[in-house]
Amino acid sequence: MTTEHTQRPQGHTRRRFLAGTGGAAGALALWPAGGASAASGKRVAILGGGVAGLSAAHELAERGYDVTVYEYYDVLGGKARSMPVPGTAAGGRADLPAEHGFRFFPGFYRNLPDTMRRIPFPGNAGGVRDNLRNATEELFARADGRPDLHFPLRRATTPPAPGDLTPLWIRDQILSVLDLATNLPAHEAAYFADRVLVHLTSCDARREDQWEKTSWWDFIRAEEMSAEYQTVLGIGQTRNLVATRAEVASTRTVGRVIIEALILWGLLGRGMDGPDSDVDRVLNAPTSEAWIDPWERHLRSQGVRFVLGTQVHEVLYDAGRVTGVRVSARDGGDERTVTADHYVSALPVEHARVTWGAALRAADPQLARCDALKTDWMTGVMFYLRTPTPVVHGHVNCLDSPWSVTAVGQAQFWDGRDFARDYGDGRARDCLSAIISEWDKPGILYGKTAKECTKDEIVAELWAQLKDGLNDVGKTTLADDDRLGWFMDPAVTGVGGPDPQNREQLLIHPTGTLYNRPSARTKVPNFFLTGDYVRTDVDLATMEGANESARLAVNALLDADRSDAERCEVLELFRPPEMEPLKRIDEARYRLGLPNTFDLG
Repeated sequence: MTTEHTQRPQGHTRRRFLAGTGGAAGALALWPAGGASAASGKRVAILGGGVAGLSAAHELAERGYDVTVYEYYDVLGGKARSMPVPGTAAGGRADLPAEHGFRFFPGFYRNLPDTMRRIPFPGNAGGVRDNLRNATEELFARADGRPDLHFPLRRATTPPAPGDLTPLWIRDQILSVLDLATNLPAHEAAYFADRVLVHLTSCDARREDQWEKTSWWDFIRAEEMSAEYQTVLGIGQTRNLVATRAEVASTRTVGRVIIEALILWGLLGRGMDGPDSDVDRVLNAPTSEAWIDPWERHLRSQGVRFVLGTQVHEVLYDAGRVTGVRVSARDGGDERTVTADHYVSALPVEHARVTWGAALRAADPQLARCDALKTDWMTGVMFYLRTPTPVVHGHVNCLDSPWSVTAVGQAQFWDGRDFARDYGDGRARDCLSAIISEWDKPGILYGKTAKECTKDEIVAELWAQLKDGLNDVGKTTLADDDRLGWFMDPAVTGVGGPDPQNREQLLIHPTGTLYNRPSARTKVPNFFLTGDYVRTDVDLATMEGANESARLAVNALLDADRSDAERCEVLELFRPPEMEPLKRIDEARYRLGLPNTFDLG
């Protein structure tokens, strides 16, 4: 076993953004290779090169730290990266683009877009953030020829005046949408609207106790309601969006992030990261082209080093500190120990927790609680089509699909690309990127779960469920002859056999998850956590949560280092001031053991 010490290249220039610049070009403070005086060339080892790890590297490099990132794959970006389909390029084109699953950037994301603004991109005054494009509608596709719902996602151009934003006004808006868009009985729509008001006016203590322990299914009393209610307001808001079953999903998470931040405040245009942001945004090119590759180039220009193809085996702990990390090449070989002054674990929770030995866990009990965090499969398949097939200018949610299918036609948003000219052999003109969120329920073709199907069977079943939702009576959106090929994330292996595996799973949010999520700061003074499982304000497994947790980890590291560097700004979810008086009333009622004012049972 060898011990590896990383050293910074000599003569490199560090850059740091000044507070309040918004990432505009030229708003940079420069200092020499030694970095900020408080950093003094301190070395930081970051374990994992996904969004969390790259976000931490970005903030630390701007503050003069000597950063090395150790990544399992041969490319950066983690689940957010795009990947080429090997052997598909011809005529000077690039390979067909693929991905773990489509990326989308809700309007309530604020921390991540702030980082994206600070990643230079040719021709963009606002950096990579200018590569975001607004999706203007969502299609709720229904099976068996039922009418689909095209739901506009543009933010309100004339939002209500602050004094008009009352619970009763909000209730009326919800009822209006449900009346126009669904076939729900009037009493069920009214009940759901009332439940939204209950959560909206609940104090933080009630949310973190009562509603964190209550499933969304129970909170909206789905078991007592119609199948339409269960599908649209139960499953459609949980399994299809965050891969968590409504029967177990935390009401705090669903209510606060999906119902309030994403839908309600998003449509009202409040709490967004800029005046040009709509509810739903996507990138204007494959993710790595539009974001990850420019990010890597920028970080390398800042002196960040990347050690790719690296398997992390154990974070070593002794005498109150982390003393090193035992690693090897991903495909085997001799193990070695890498050392630094500080260590940031940025691995997904299912991979991070196996690197924490007994001594490290004993030093901070919150690490052991991470064993209770749950992950599940939420993985995509890309369909390459002969004909441009945008379907809808946004995402598709196949509400009735047993595999909880969502999708997006990508080429329509890639305004700087011509799909046939730039990718593959020139025959494919579009990519329909679909995600399976439910891998454990039987499908409509073979009567088997996705995990029980072979890859070919998964593709056939997924295609059938997409057609069932999109091909209405008298209308054929997806034609079999139009499909040229497909690609599935190679992290999925063994499907159709006795031991299906998925290396890239997603943190899910059953009741009680909040209590097991760790903080970015640990009790070990030189060890920090970042990732979408770390406790953040956004409280959801998202790229935003990964970025927010990185900022928290960097701030904790700066505190431990007694650095005089500027702390990372951490932007929390929008809290409407109009609701605060009602939340204060609810806090008093909660302390007295009384229900929320709007909670009629």
